[in-house]
Amino acid sequence: MNIFLIIAGVLSALAAMIHLGCIYFGAPWYRFFGAGEHMARLAEQGNMQPTIITAAIVLVLSTWSLYAFSAAGLIVRLPLLRVALILITAIYLIRAIAGFFLINDPMGRSPDFWLWSSVICLSVGLFHLFGLKQQWASL
Repeated sequence: MNIFLIIAGVLSALAAMIHLGCIYFGAPWYRFFGAGEHMARLAEQGNMQPTIITAAIVLVLSTWSLYAFSAAGLIVRLPLLRVALILITAIYLIRAIAGFFLINDPMGRSPDFWLWSSVICLSVGLFHLFGLKQQWASL
């Protein structure tokens, strides 16, 4: 078992659950987690756009969690495991780096959102990277 990939999988699953909370609890959660006032207002108005966008994010994060767990040996081997982990790791790390550049131009979100979400993405990306490095030969 690979502790780095297990942690990465748990963190992705936790992020998915937080996004589910945004769907369930609505505007206050969208605001608290920094989705932006526009998303919060749409949620308050009963618009389905925030739910659809957030549900897609839940699906992606859940899938990424399963791939980390698969590579760690906790669940069955999923298809294209090596390629998927490379892409997941790259997306987390690129998102982290890009977010740091958006702190000064937050595009409807707060600078704190970009800072904290980038630190989180960087952490999860590094767990994936270290886990991927450890498992490389067996993938």
